[in-house]
Amino acid sequence: MAEAETRDEHRVARRHREAVELFTERVHAVGDGQWSAPTPCADWSVRDLVNHLTVEQLWVPSLVRDGSTIEEQGDRFDGDQLGDDPVATWDRAAEGALAAFAEPGALERTVHLSSGTDSALAYCSQMTMDAVVHAWDLSRAIGADEQLPRKLVDFAVREVSPYAADLARTGLFAPAVTPPPGADVQTKLLSLLGRRP
Repeated sequence: MAEAETRDEHRVARRHREAVELFTERVHAVGDGQWSAPTPCADWSVRDLVNHLTVEQLWVPSLVRDGSTIEEQGDRFDGDQLGDDPVATWDRAAEGALAAFAEPGALERTVHLSSGTDSALAYCSQMTMDAVVHAWDLSRAIGADEQLPRKLVDFAVREVSPYAADLARTGLFAPAVTPPPGADVQTKLLSLLGRRP
């Protein structure tokens, strides 16, 4: 493997871990009465948002470690996965995803996603961007610090910019909004993904 590719894998894995740890901090900050609170994601409560990210993490070991396909897993991860202890469920899912991506050679593998076949490296990068943006969503929903780490913001901008318009067409993200004059990088990222910081 080329040295540049190795460096890129290390960078993506590091940013993924940082993004998951950031989201974990926010999950642990959710108050008992906040799980039904609205979020910037249309029609999603805090619980819905955390469940979405939890399900994403639950998929990782099957797709990356086992080489499974979406079709083979069927409806295994459909519906609410959080149960009676959302925080503990998130923690287990996050640990499983981090462990799967951290295995030697994991990011060199091919994964079979709903969108088609892709590299595990690209999958990890997409997961990182999603965790970063949703960490902001969760922060806003529960009144936590909305400032995201600059390295994660820069990473997310580089990751999502080439296909942000496609995300809006899927209905998973709102259409981009025009950022205010003089907006910082974080505001531009959030605006690109339909948020109004």
